[in-house]
Amino acid sequence: MNKVWLITGANSGFGRAFTEAAVAVGDIVVATARRPEALADLVAAHPDRVEALRLDVTDQAAGQAVIDDVIARHGRIDVLVNNAGRTHVGAVEETADDELRDLFDLHFFGPAALIRAALPHMRARRSGAIVQLSSMGGQLSFAGFGAYSATKFALEGLSEALADELRPLGIKVLIVEPGAFRTGLFGNASTSGQIDDYDSTSGETRRMVATGDGTQPGDPAKAAEAVIAALEAEHTPLRLPLGDDSVDALLAHLESVRTEIATWEKTARATAFDS
Repeated sequence: MNKVWLITGANSGFGRAFTEAAVAVGDIVVATARRPEALADLVAAHPDRVEALRLDVTDQAAGQAVIDDVIARHGRIDVLVNNAGRTHVGAVEETADDELRDLFDLHFFGPAALIRAALPHMRARRSGAIVQLSSMGGQLSFAGFGAYSATKFALEGLSEALADELRPLGIKVLIVEPGAFRTGLFGNASTSGQIDDYDSTSGETRRMVATGDGTQPGDPAKAAEAVIAALEAEHTPLRLPLGDDSVDALLAHLESVRTEIATWEKTARATAFDS
């Protein structure tokens, strides 16, 4: 049976690549975006496979309405892809409270609400998959990406627990951790106000984002193929890093964590009450 996908942020980047890949294997895609008219070419090319709906994922009532509509018309959602997002650059001190909250609404609270809305239907069928678009920044961070990574760390923590809860029910959870892919993400970056003392740290990240769009090595189409392969595998991984930069950075980060724990292991273990 062909799968029914619901993809957020489907008008560009990974969302569009996932839409095209799902259609290529014969599936049906409900592609959502704040500007669904940007999907007109895909709808025209595949009128029986792709439909575009307007959705701002930070509007939780609208998200529930989209889930209800898809269930009413298609009877199921086989794959929910929480993809909508944007990047943000700013040192922690530079980042205003409203900037941080807006980013959490987009990357964490919106996806969490869509998951809650979709899960009763997936549980009833004892099948389905939830794909969470995180980042290599969901396990590590560096100057300028504190706010962005904080939202992705939160999403990954939620997703790890979610996978544990849903495994006995036959529902998969896949966290996707891309490195630098040519998605236009950098071209849509928001930035905080600048403090001169952070020019050599978060300022370097700001300049990298400002000049790096269009030069990223990652191919979104290949990323989409990798995600489909992971979902179809008998043992779907919890985390799927994508790109040389992501794999190398995550392996180095894990080794750094291991080394630090080993260095401080004796002190860390010596914190129990004396016998």
